Formats: sequence, C-alpha cells, structure tokens
Amino acid sequence: MLIAYGEESRNSNISFDPVGTGKSVNEASSSGSCAEDLEGEALLSAVRSASGNLSQDCVKTGKALYPASSLSPGRGKCSSNFSFRPSGDAVILGCDKVPSYISRSVAGSYDNEAVAIFALIFTFYLYIKTLNTGSLFYATLNALSYFYMVCSWGGYTFIINLIPMHVLLCIVTGRYSSRLYIAYAPLVVLGTLLASLVPVVGFNAVMTSEHFASFLVFIIIHVVALVYYIKGILSQKMFKVAVTLVVTVGVAVCCAVIGVLVALVASSPTKGWSGRSLSLLDPTYASKYIPIIASVSEHQPPTWPSYFMDINVLAFLVPAGIIACFLPLSDASSFVVLYIVTSVYFSGVMVRLMLVLAPAACILSGIALSEAFDVFTRSIKFQLPGLSGNSHSGAGDTSSGSATIQDNVAKADKQSSTPKSEDTLKERPSRKNRKKEKEHVEKASIKSHIEKRLLVLPLEASIISILLLILLGAFYVVHCVWAAAEAYSAPSIVLTSYSHDGLHVFDDFREAYAWLSHNTEVDDKVASWWDYGYQTTAMANRTVIVDNNTWNNTHIATVGTAMSSPEKPAWEIFNSLDVKYVLVVFGGLVGYPSDDINKFLWMVRIGGGVFPHIKEPDYLRDGQYRIDSQATSTMLNSLMYKLSYYRFVDTDGKGFDRVRRTEIGKKYFKLTHFEEVFTTHHWMVRIYKLKSPKNRVRGKSKKSKSNSKPGSTTSSKSGRRKKNPWH
Repeated sequence: MLIAYGEESRNSNISFDPVGTGKSVNEASSSGSCAEDLEGEALLSAVRSASGNLSQDCVKTGKALYPASSLSPGRGKCSSNFSFRPSGDAVILGCDKVPSYISRSVAGSYDNEAVAIFALIFTFYLYIKTLNTGSLFYATLNALSYFYMVCSWGGYTFIINLIPMHVLLCIVTGRYSSRLYIAYAPLVVLGTLLASLVPVVGFNAVMTSEHFASFLVFIIIHVVALVYYIKGILSQKMFKVAVTLVVTVGVAVCCAVIGVLVALVASSPTKGWSGRSLSLLDPTYASKYIPIIASVSEHQPPTWPSYFMDINVLAFLVPAGIIACFLPLSDASSFVVLYIVTSVYFSGVMVRLMLVLAPAACILSGIALSEAFDVFTRSIKFQLPGLSGNSHSGAGDTSSGSATIQDNVAKADKQSSTPKSEDTLKERPSRKNRKKEKEHVEKASIKSHIEKRLLVLPLEASIISILLLILLGAFYVVHCVWAAAEAYSAPSIVLTSYSHDGLHVFDDFREAYAWLSHNTEVDDKVASWWDYGYQTTAMANRTVIVDNNTWNNTHIATVGTAMSSPEKPAWEIFNSLDVKYVLVVFGGLVGYPSDDINKFLWMVRIGGGVFPHIKEPDYLRDGQYRIDSQATSTMLNSLMYKLSYYRFVDTDGKGFDRVRRTEIGKKYFKLTHFEEVFTTHHWMVRIYKLKSPKNRVRGKSKKSKSNSKPGSTTSSKSGRRKKNPWH
C-alpha cells in the first residue's frame, strides 16, 4: 500500500485509473501482489526525503499513485480494502537525515550528488510505477527523469546498467509481461536520445561500453516479446517452428551486434570503459594503470567504521528488509533486492558510492521496520482483552481464514440439523443453544487460526521489542544530528581540534591564500598538488598549473615528477611552466595527517606513469616509505622533502615529525634554486618562490670576470646569453 488515502477512503473499495486507460491500478497489475505497493511506497518516500523541496500538492498527488492494500507477512494476495502501512514514513525518517546524504547536501559541501540522488531515486520510482501499471505516460516520465539524472551527475550509468540487469532477471525467471516491455523499451530509446543532447555525454551514450548492456537487453526483450506474440496467434505446432526461426534470427542479430561492439571498442586501450568504471569492475585496475584515480581519497575502499558512520543502525536492518522482500518476491521487490546488492558491492569498492547505498538502505530498513511494527502491534492487539475482539476485523489477512472457518461451521451445523431419527430429534438442542455453541466454536477456531497464521508473539516480548526499536531509532537520530552538526558541517578549509585546554582553530589555509592574494602579481602562476587547485584559484585569485579537475593526467604527472625530482631538475620543470611560486602543505608540526608528505607516493606513481625515469622503488627502503635516517637518498634529495622540512629542525631542535612519529633523516640543508617567502602560523602551508635565472647567471658571470683575464671567452658567452622573455 503505497500511501494512505485518508480516513474516508481507507475502508472503501476504490479503483484508481491514473492515466485514463480504463483499468484500475489493481486490474492493470496482473500479479496482484501488495509487495510491489510496499516497495513502491518505500521508493516514493525516499524520493520525498531526497528532494526535500516537493510541495504538498505533489506529495498529495503522489499519494494517489498506488492503491493501499492490506498485505500481511506471508500473504501473496491483497484484499480490496485500503489500509495504512507505515513503511513510507519509516523510509522518510531514515532518509531525510542519513549522514551519507548529509555529507553532500550541507552548506560548504554541496555537490552534484545532492541533486543527483533525488533524480536517481525518482527514476527508480517511475520505473517501478511503470512496471506496476504498464502506463506509457509514466514510461515517458521515467525517460525524462533519466535525462535529468544525466544532466546532474556522471553516476547515471548506474541506472542504465541496473535497470537492464533487472529486466534480464525478470526474463530469465519467467516474469516477462507487457508491463515490463513498456517500462524498459521507451527508457532505452527516449533516454538515450535525450542523454546524447548533453554536451558532456554526446555520442558516448552509444559509443562507450557503459551503455552497451542496455542495448543488448533491448534486443533480447524484443525477441522475447515477439515469441510471446507468436505464441498467442499460432497453433502449438506452428509455434515451435516459429520459435526456432525467431530464436535463430535473434541469436544471429545478437552475435552481429556483439561483433560490432567488439570491433568498436577494440581500438580503445580500456575497451571502451572509463577509468572509474574499470575500477569498479576490477578494484585493482586503477592502482595498476591509472594511479590518478586511485590517489583520490573518495576512490579508496571504505573501512567497516565508515558504514556505521554513514548509515549507522540501518546496516543492521537491511538484512531483515531483504527477507521481507522475498515474502512474496515480486517484480518490484526483486528490483529493490538487486539495487541493494549492487550498491553494497560498489560502496565496498569506492567510499564515495556509500551515497548510492544510503537510499537503498533506508528503503529496506523502512520495509523491515514496517513489518516488525506490524507483527508486534498485532500481537499486542490480539492479546489485550479490550482489543482481542477487534483483532480479526483489524487484520486484513484474517478475512479469508475466518470466512473459511465460518463456512466449515455452517456446513457442520447444516449436517447436524439434518433429521436422522426420532431419538436425534429429541436430543437436538434448541435453536438458541445451537447459536451460542456455533459462536463459541467459531470464535475459538478463528482465534487459533489467527494465532497460528499471524505469528503472535508473547505480550511482554512484543512490548519490549517495540521499546527497543524506538530506542534504536532515538540512537539513530542522535547520531545523525551529531554527524550533521560536527562531522559534515565543519568547513574543510578551517580545521579545528579539541584538547584539554579547549578548542584550537587552524586557519592556515586562508592565511596562505590571503598572502598570495596580497603579495603576488595577478598573473603569477602557483604550482601545488591538484588537491588545492580550486581553493587557490577561488580564494587567492591566482592561476594554478593543476586543479581538482583531474582530466589532464599529463599535467598532474608533470607536477608530480617535479616534486619527486631533485631541486635543480624540479626548478627547470617549474620554470618551463612559467611557475613563480610553489605551495606545499606540511602537517609534521601540528600532526595534520593529510599533508603532501603522506600524498607523496601518489606523486611518484602518477609521475612515473608518464615519465619512466621516476621509479617508486627508489623512494622505498625495504618496501617501506620512510623519512627518517633509513630513508633512501632519492627520497631525502627530492624537492618535496626539502620544501616540507626546510628549517624544520629549528622548531624543536630535533626535527620530530608528529604525523610520521619519527625524527627526520636530513635535518640541515640549504635551498639553492628556491627561497622561502611565507610559512603560516602552524607551519601547515609553506610557500616558496623560484629564484630568478637571471640573478644566478649574473652572479656567476661576475665571479668569472674577477677570476679570469680580460678578453676571456666566458664573459663573451654570458654577454650573448638569451634574455628571458618573461622579464
């Protein structure tokens, strides 16, 4: 029962025709399973929570999309009466505050996913809606919703692969229907045409491997539809001949399409897949071949505490929701199960895809809570003296059972009323006594039948279970409020920490960007690792070499090579890029772990992927990454090491790194090609300026003049030196 209609229609028999097809929703859905309504309710509630902006009119309209019904656990058919199910409200309570979604929708961290998650769930809802009704109107809306998702986020490929997987699953399990065809075919045709209108996507909608699964399933579903159509118009003998012909032609067409696709992607080194998609299919691919993807923290596999942090207690309710989807299994419930299985796998590969898992976890948790509360409240209602008389009338699944028992009692009463002899006529009780006895037997039979069928739990156990669920929900709310207020609301550019003497604020990033803005020329270029590119551009208003748009792997590899090289080659690389300042982030003094020293190995790997002379083993000692006295000479002479630890020994006299928890290996050294121009208060950001080549050559020529004889060739060569065009 997707949404309650209201008190006046809750107990009435109503048929709803959403698009004027002449059939009610109950008639249009041939399966008659209320589990589809339950999953549809959960999906719609997730949409309402994810959007956060739907008007009340839209919500009221959405309430009428499905008729409510009275499904009880273990029952495959719905009664015609409407009843209220709290699964949608349970989904809302979980989805509107789940920390994983809050991380991308709060001020300061607002990202594409804040809009895309609504589009994702809304597309899934419209797909289920079309699957249940067979309405072409909702199929068109589904294609438009998919287009909205394509415009919002690159994760739209999850939709165009998950839905074909579900369609193929329905076909394989023998659940094909015309409603399945209407739900899928328009989505592929209209959705692909609309997606190709997006400039970022363009012809990738038909040329990349991420979309090929939808086309193959599109061919398969047409072959299956043709087989079903032929079966309805031909005799059994002719049908076998026609099926053989259709299957042969279909297999030939599929082989031809597969051959074309193979030839199309054979020229691509990644076989038509993007790097992120290959990283999902093969978690080791990025670290081997595309280290720039693996270097992103969001692309790392999550730890077990990450699940508890992002979805909290929902992780424990998901298995119960999966079990509820199998009682009974329908097209809608199978889609929800497939959604949760795939999202769990993808979230285990990339921590950023925990955001895709969160709505699925909320949906299944809402279903589980709804079923649990249904069982517990019915058990209490059945066993309380004041409510036990109404228990069978309030439970929709007892109607058929009570009717069967009443029929049996009536038959027995009819047989008992048949006269057999005079003795039996004399011993027959009065009509009033027979009526009382009949009511007593009927009530006892109905009560035992209800208790056996509804899994009635003891009263104390039901009350305790409800209290525990309420306590669990309160704990979930407290955790979500804390995550919203503390974990995900703090700006990433201003850091804070708590200690015994109170709150400490580290505002070094803004301090460094303010210095760049006020003490450098407008056209000066700043080199740093790509993590800080957007911040430098926005807050310091200076040009950067690389930024967070990591599409240019060569530029990022060039900066990584410069940071990994000794001082002079690094200066030459930066000078060729017309860089004036180099910015590094260092956390060794205050214990900030996300500094450039901890990211240095990724600079080596990314640089070595383009420039082969950079080799990772040269920076490791016995397979370990070290910066102490056991570090390799390549590591100690790299530009990153020198820019991070320059004058660091002056802070405490030992050069103790609080992040690596060791004393640095090379404490005293000087810079010859770079000069320190600014270091923030907590030493978290250090800025260096490239020394001018003109000054260095001029000093060398003066020295050569004083030590050489007049007319020497050295002075003449220096005099003929080409002038720097940038000065």
